[in-house]
Amino acid sequence: MCIVKDNTTVEVNSNEVVETRPFPPFLPKNATVMMMGTFPPTSEKRAMEFHYPNFQNDMWRVYGLVFFGDAMHFRHGEEKAFDAEKIKAFLTERGIASCPTVRRAIREHDNASDAFLEVVEKVDLPAVLAEIPHCRRICTTGGKATEILLTLLATEVKAKDFKTGMTIAARCGDRDLLVTRLPSTSRAYPMKLEKKAEAYRKFFVEAGFTVAE
Repeated sequence: MCIVKDNTTVEVNSNEVVETRPFPPFLPKNATVMMMGTFPPTSEKRAMEFHYPNFQNDMWRVYGLVFFGDAMHFRHGEEKAFDAEKIKAFLTERGIASCPTVRRAIREHDNASDAFLEVVEKVDLPAVLAEIPHCRRICTTGGKATEILLTLLATEVKAKDFKTGMTIAARCGDRDLLVTRLPSTSRAYPMKLEKKAEAYRKFFVEAGFTVAE
């Protein structure tokens, strides 16, 4: 049986609830890089209807620091939320795609923790890349996303050897790629916001983007 709850398709199979990602991949045609995470938090934890929707997650603070020198650049006024439309416009202008590595999953503990996420279906990466023909670089935003992505790529590097901050060469079909593992922007990840921003800044500079000084 399938039901739709808070923009999320949910399959109820016996005692297991299989969720389909609530947001489609965001794929500007001009994208040259793509960031890939895992699965968004439950609906009650979302402060907007877009990728990395939890206001406690630092992704859009990191982007604000990297590109504008202001962690609150993407905040929606005084609300405890980020501005999804402002983020989409920025990503489109700069050519940055965002796509989760997971299409369907079971939350074993009913939260956003990757440690308790059972992957039911991974993303169709060749189909996603076909939508963004100029993309040659991917960054992962955490350990689980990195593990999943490596199973979708042709590379000799094992997940246990792919440390945060590293960049490796890989291939998907006939597409040569550079893949960088970046730190998670979850508050649970033990790294200061400024240090996370430094890692993302380095990635975008190497990818040819103009960033804030």
